[in-house]
Parts: sequence; structure tokens; C-alpha cells
Amino acid sequence: MSDKPMENKMGVMPVGKLLANMAIPMIASMLVQALYNIVDSIYISRVSESAVTALSLAFPVQNMMIAFSSGIAVGVNSLLSRSLGEKNQKMANKSAGNGITLILIVVVLFMIFGIFGSHPYYAFQSDVAETVKGGSTYVSIICIFCIGSFMEILLERLLQSTGRTIYSMITQGTGAIINILLDPVFIFGMFGVPAMGVAGAAVATVIGQCVAATLALIFNIKKNPDIQLSFADLKLDKEAVGKIVVVGVPSLVMMAIGSVMNFGMNQILQGFSETATGVFGIYYKLQSFFFMPIFGLNGATISIVAFNYGAKSKKRMMKAIKLSCTVALIIMLLGVAAFQFIPEVLLGIFNPSDEFLAIGVKALRIISIHFPIAAVCIVLGSVFQALGNGIYSTIVSLARQLVVLLPAAYLLSLTGDVGMVWWAFVIAELMSLLVTTICYVKIYKDRIKPLENL
Repeated sequence: MSDKPMENKMGVMPVGKLLANMAIPMIASMLVQALYNIVDSIYISRVSESAVTALSLAFPVQNMMIAFSSGIAVGVNSLLSRSLGEKNQKMANKSAGNGITLILIVVVLFMIFGIFGSHPYYAFQSDVAETVKGGSTYVSIICIFCIGSFMEILLERLLQSTGRTIYSMITQGTGAIINILLDPVFIFGMFGVPAMGVAGAAVATVIGQCVAATLALIFNIKKNPDIQLSFADLKLDKEAVGKIVVVGVPSLVMMAIGSVMNFGMNQILQGFSETATGVFGIYYKLQSFFFMPIFGLNGATISIVAFNYGAKSKKRMMKAIKLSCTVALIIMLLGVAAFQFIPEVLLGIFNPSDEFLAIGVKALRIISIHFPIAAVCIVLGSVFQALGNGIYSTIVSLARQLVVLLPAAYLLSLTGDVGMVWWAFVIAELMSLLVTTICYVKIYKDRIKPLENL
């Protein structure tokens, strides 16, 4: 086994072509994921409005699962890309192996929650029997069988870290398509399968995730020579774990904060009606069609910036950052246009009641005002992660979602008008822009600018 990795395209390919080469497959796969989220909710909306609310209340748990898996994956991604840029194959292998072991530990914790915690979680939030029964079953299934979700995310990040995004596109796309095809089979009952309602959506989800994880494992073994894994690399190594945690835990906390925010918003909106909570859940499904491509773009940006930081190439880093900001802004402006001009069309696909539509149209138009600001903040946040300063991303998320968003939403809810609550998102994103700018100026001065002298 060689201790020197082969030449990687992230250090030699023109940056514009490289970003397109890496980001387009990831954006495409994220769009498929977003499409699945929307189709999933369309099917569920045909069951009942309580079913829609049940899925909305499940989002904090799902987001927490993504937080843990993505947090570890981001830490592995950053360390792996920097190690490859530094030509340190040994640490690259350890980062991948240790990431797998950490993921398996977390999987066990979520399985325990799925068995014992799902019903109390729903009973605390709702007294509607249909919502509690359907939701607790849904969360129980996705947690007990969460290994597919966790391994899929990590293994796809390994492919992305080494520039092989076409394979991550195939795995994510395949998993999402299988999910979409199986949803009506398990939700409504087809081909001899009994109708399972909300639980059927969970079954379709975990099957799709397990198939995607299996494909990602095969691709890493067969198509990813930059990672040369052995069983010895699975043994936890203090240095590798430490470096993964430095970047990964802040990213995990950042996303976990999103779960706390979502849980808090659900409680505020439940004070108005279950319909308002359902609208909030559908908003998140719709906005994912614009946010998830940016997260795909971010995955490419993190790998490119981290690799070229390790290779001490400031020019390539800065070009990647500027191009990513531009693309993110374009995507978000399309989101603003859709939410402002055709909100009735977007909400109409979810079989809305008159009350749902009235609340939803106002929500989409107000919240989307912050999209362009969010685009810049998200891309700059990827720079913090790529350079091993994930704590900055945590500070930004704290400022946006806990320090500002929830207090603002609560105070606005005291007006008695649910429409006022949506303005909290705009207020919070303005604070995010301020904090992000301060953090970026500091990291540029401390980490990026000194590369000019190398």
C-alpha cells in the first residue's frame, strides 16, 4: 500500500470547471432529495391534515439525526480533504475509518430513542390522538432502522471529499427514487401490501436509505482509490478523532440548534392551531427545493477549499468561494421569485384547506425575503468548516436561531396574529449576516491572507 496518494483533480483542474464538475452532481442529487421531500408530503396530505402535522412534529428528530451524521461527516470531510492536500495518506485513511466507527456508536443511541422515546415525544406536543399515534410510529421506525441514513451520509461524504461526486449523485438519487416509488405502495396499500398511512412513509424512507448506503459502500470500495481502508483504521485514534471533533461537533451543534429552533417554533405555532404547525412543516419541504442544492454546492466548496488550503493555494480557494457565493445567490433569487409570485400554486399541491392556504401564502411570501441573505451566509459558513473553524458556524447559528429567531417569534406571537410570527426569520437572518461577516473577516485575516507569503 502506497503512503502517497495519486494526484487529485482538486489541486489541478481549473476552479470554475472543478466547482461545476463536483457541485452539479451534488446539486442534482440534492434536488432529487428535495423532490422526494415534497412528493412524500403530497402523499401524506392525502391521508389527513393530522398526518401532515405529525410529519411536521417529526422534523426536529429527523434533523437531529442529520445533525449527528452530517456533523461527523463534515469533520471527516474536512480532515480527509486537508490530509489529501498535504499528501498524508495515513491520516486520510484514519479519518475515514474513525468516521465509520463514530457513526455506528451514534446509531445505537438513536435506536434506543426510537424504542423508548418516540411516544413520549409526541404525547408532550399534541393531544390529538391521530397525530400522536401516527407520528410516534413514524419516528420509531426511522430511528430503529437509522443505520441506512447514517451510513449513507458518511459514505457519500467520503466520495465527495475525494472529488467523486458523480457516485454520490447516483446513490442519493437512487435512494430518493426508490423512496418515491415505494411511498404510495406502503402509505395507501398496493400489490398486496396493507395501507400503513404515516408508518408507510417511514418504511419507504428507511428502505431507500439502506439501498443508498449499500451503493455508497460499493462505490467507496470499487471506485475510490484515494481512501485505502483497512480494519485497523476503524480503531478509534486519539489524533484523528480529535481533529474530526474540532470541526464536526460545532457543525453538529449548529444543526442540532436547528432542531431546537424547529421544536420551539412548533410549540409557538401550536398555540395558534395545528394547521399553522402543518404550514411550517410544508414550508420546510418547499424551501428545501432551493436550500438543498446550496447544501450540495457547499459540499463541493468545503472539499475544494479544504484541499487547496492544505496545498497552500490561496488563489484557488478565493475563486471557489466567490463562484459559490454567486451560484448560491442565483438559486436563492429563483426561490424568492417562486415564493413571491406563485405561493398558491406551490401550496395547492398539498390538498390544503382554506385556512391552510391563507396562512401558508402569507408565510411563504414573508419568509422568502431572507433567502438571498441566507445564500451568502451558508457559503461563508462552509469556509469556516473547511478551514477547521467550525466554531464560527456554531456562533452564527446560535445568533440566528436561538438568540434571535425564537425570542423574536415568541414576542411577535403575542400580537395574536400568526402572520407576524414569520417576520422572525427575516430579523434573524439579518443578525446572521452581521455575525457571519465579522467571523469571515477574522478567518480571512488569520488563515487565508497569510498564504500570500507562501
